[in-house]
Amino acid sequence: MLTKPESDEYAPYYEKYVSSIPEGDLLQILDEQMKETMNLVKDLNEDQAHFRYAPEKWTIKEVIGHITDTERIMSYRLLCIGRGEKAELPGYDDNQYVKNGKFNRFSIGELSAQLSQVRQNTIALLKSLEDEALIRQGNANGTGVTARAIAYIIAGHELHHRTLIQERYMGAERFGGAHE
Repeated sequence: MLTKPESDEYAPYYEKYVSSIPEGDLLQILDEQMKETMNLVKDLNEDQAHFRYAPEKWTIKEVIGHITDTERIMSYRLLCIGRGEKAELPGYDDNQYVKNGKFNRFSIGELSAQLSQVRQNTIALLKSLEDEALIRQGNANGTGVTARAIAYIIAGHELHHRTLIQERYMGAERFGGAHE
């Protein structure tokens, strides 16, 4: 039952993520996405990995750290809701998480390895959930959401940020040499 969720299974804010994912086997899509993201960043040098396309924006390392943290949080929500948790799950401040994550101290390889491990765990979790669990609804950050919607949000969130890396970071005129 890992089919696309209906629009009433998640907050309107997440529509941009859910709608960006094509029909098909979501587990395969998640696996392929990870390969594409790893290929995108694997050859970055330190200056490129520290690049910001604008002064107030995150570095590429911080974006990879953000994708990882968000997937960790969303996977926890997926687990909780899939298992029938009734308590409201808290929101989080992604800017605070990036600030406190201090991702620029890690190599891009270390950050990529963490992201890949988290994705492997997300896929394993999804494989363990039965259809009944995937359509179960819970509450995260004050909004109703199903487990399967969270799976699609995870995929869409990564795709959103990979696209930003390609277009706004790697597509920037000064990409390649500017350090923070």
